[in-house]
Amino acid sequence: MKTFSAKPDPGARKWILVDARDKVLGRLASRIAMRLRGKHLPTFTPHVDTGDFVVVINAEKIRVTGKKLQQKMYYRHTGYMGGLKEKNLKKMLQEKPEEVIRLAVKGMLPKNKLGRRMLKKLKVYSGESHPHEAQQPEVVDLR
Repeated sequence: MKTFSAKPDPGARKWILVDARDKVLGRLASRIAMRLRGKHLPTFTPHVDTGDFVVVINAEKIRVTGKKLQQKMYYRHTGYMGGLKEKNLKKMLQEKPEEVIRLAVKGMLPKNKLGRRMLKKLKVYSGESHPHEAQQPEVVDLR
């Protein structure tokens, strides 16, 4: 019996819609990362991008457990000496709620060209509306 190896087929990808309202951030991010990689498919191949496109709405209504709102920090560096900037999760949710989910999912994807290509299939929006109605995304409850 020969080992099956999937071929990259852009036409086989589905579009799914995920509502982030009252979902725990880490649990939702891990399930989104699984869908982006294609691990839910029986034809999963680690070196081929076979995952689906994921549209996330209501990013500002995400939940976190514990004291993460005050204690979880996001760091970035300007490139200049002493240019380390930090924000806690509460401030990030107020300013850029889409970025919170995107960064959580990014950390769960491979750290290479394939992971960066997979991350481009993630579309996150803070409100109810999104511009992907033409793709007819299937509503999926990731529980």
